[in-house]
Amino acid sequence: MVNQLANENSPYLLQHKNNPVEWYPWGSEALEKAKAQDKPIFLSIGYAACHWCHVMEHESFEDPETANLMNEHFVNIKVDREERPDLDGIYMSAVVAMTGQGGWPMSVFLTPSGEPFYGGTYFPPVRRYNMPAFREVLQGIAAAWVEDRAGILENSQKLSAHIKNSNLAEGNTGPATRETLDQAVTKLDQNYDWGKGGWGQAPKFPQAMSIRFLLQRGAAGDQLAVDMASHALEAMARGGMYDVVGGGFARYSVDNEWLVPHFEKMLYDNALLARAYLLAYLVTGNTYFREICEQTLDFVLRELTHKEGGFFSSLDADSEGEEGKFYVWTLEEISTILDNNEDARLFSSAYGLTKEGNFEGKTILQRVVTDSDLANEFGISKQEAHDWLDKLHKKLYQARSKRVWPGTDDKVLTSWNAWMLTALAEAGRYLERSDYLEAAQRNAEFLLRALHPKDRLLRSWREEIPRHNGYLEDYASVILGLLALYQSDPQTRWYESARRLTDDMVLHFQDPDGGFFDTRQDHEELLLRPKELQDNATPSGNSLAAEALLQMAAFSGRGEWHDMAMGQINKIHTALETYPTAFANWLCAATFGLGPIQEIAILGDPQSKELQALVRKVWEKYRPTTIAAIAPAPPPDGAAPLLADRPLIGGKPTVYVCQNFVCQQPVFTEDDLEKQLR
Repeated sequence: MVNQLANENSPYLLQHKNNPVEWYPWGSEALEKAKAQDKPIFLSIGYAACHWCHVMEHESFEDPETANLMNEHFVNIKVDREERPDLDGIYMSAVVAMTGQGGWPMSVFLTPSGEPFYGGTYFPPVRRYNMPAFREVLQGIAAAWVEDRAGILENSQKLSAHIKNSNLAEGNTGPATRETLDQAVTKLDQNYDWGKGGWGQAPKFPQAMSIRFLLQRGAAGDQLAVDMASHALEAMARGGMYDVVGGGFARYSVDNEWLVPHFEKMLYDNALLARAYLLAYLVTGNTYFREICEQTLDFVLRELTHKEGGFFSSLDADSEGEEGKFYVWTLEEISTILDNNEDARLFSSAYGLTKEGNFEGKTILQRVVTDSDLANEFGISKQEAHDWLDKLHKKLYQARSKRVWPGTDDKVLTSWNAWMLTALAEAGRYLERSDYLEAAQRNAEFLLRALHPKDRLLRSWREEIPRHNGYLEDYASVILGLLALYQSDPQTRWYESARRLTDDMVLHFQDPDGGFFDTRQDHEELLLRPKELQDNATPSGNSLAAEALLQMAAFSGRGEWHDMAMGQINKIHTALETYPTAFANWLCAATFGLGPIQEIAILGDPQSKELQALVRKVWEKYRPTTIAAIAPAPPPDGAAPLLADRPLIGGKPTVYVCQNFVCQQPVFTEDDLEKQLR
């Protein structure tokens, strides 16, 4: 017997369709049933790759006795947090307010009108980990709903008021300045772990946006910022959280050493980190960073790509019911697969292999020595050591591919795809990789076709079915992805689509008091209209919108878009200095907004060697406050206004370098362009 989730499209919701719990998706049917039957709502929020979500399902939601309790006393609603970040954000705020912490699975009890009054995360089936048994929680709340209804309603109203008030940002006086950015670097340094790498204590998250900000500062000459970013990237890439065999990053490290990951691989992490490693290569020239970038992008193209060009959301942490089983090894397995004493000896030296292992009797691969150390030990060159180890990685990958694979959450999410679009478009441009550029083009075409079917962007797509209104982060991310692609593949349609989406974003999401709401003005009515400012594991919609408006203003000359973005940055500039890891994408936006912004218009025959050489000169290094538009002369209708009224001089490819809308003399040679770019 299946429940009401059987008609859903989310793999996470479909995982629960055969539970004995009478699950409903979020929607009018469930909410009206709660009111009609005067029952509280049990709201369970998670996602497909979440290990503890699977655990709670097996322990509680598949248990008939627990299900009977849930069905008798509650209306039970399941939500995929990745499809509905609005609901996840609202009710996560409630859980954090009640318990001081949050996470998934999220378990929240609501009044029939949707106001939260009790919540937590994972609850075990019996008393364990200093937590009550889930059935005890259910029984206690069912009894309180009957015996102390007034107390519950009073608490829910107070909690709802608290959440609504915390949704309002405190404004600051005075503008953001370059000193704001300097202070943020200082704060990041003060909190940096120079021993193990990264920020904070376990669990350690990769902080890709903080690293991107540091690399922006590094491109402007801040050596401390470069050192911090490089140290963090090297620490993560040694392995453990990074999959040295197959490429790609897990979501975070459960320890301080980046050894034991939370094994699920998320598209968003790999998009944001691939871009960070790309920029690190451009700033430092260290080819190791380029290699990690390419291996990560190759992993996504190989294992997370739909045939129509979209990218899947994640690979599960579990396989065969065990977390991490797909990724760990024994010494005996590795010795058998490599089947050569010298191969096994080199691999063992590189990874410090022991019979006991480093994780529950098994081994998670993490480098303990460098390629240079291996070269010295084996009397070979550093390049030979690198190539030898690369060959052994490929051999292990082939063997690992015969294992039972983790499950794939094959839904396509708009903003996550747009972040990968940006990474691929930039990698295609800077690394001159045509395969990455082609993947970016296919993805952009897919997003504009499949996820913008009528008058709006949608959030989620699976098996030809798009669902759910797009959120602010979806609009802003696609704008940024299209602008990245426009600079790599100067087709007018990419810019035109970005401009139309910008108009829509401003029209449908703008808050009259500044900034943007996360939901469209015609979205369903919720407990509140969320407006998230803080960057978390992913950038906030508002910081992305600020970035998008600033870039679009530079391409279009629309000064009001620039003012709109800088007004919001100025409003929270104190938070940027004080809590840089929580506002890291804002810092990236502020870096661009504070400039000086360099606008470059390049005109001429796009196929000519002379024009292509000029384009390569622009992209030979990372210039974080530079944008470029390229077109034949005259530019086609719909091209970026930056190109308007820029004639060819003498019939030769011509470059106009402007700064804050003031242009220098046009140039025609690489040497003259180099001088102006400085």
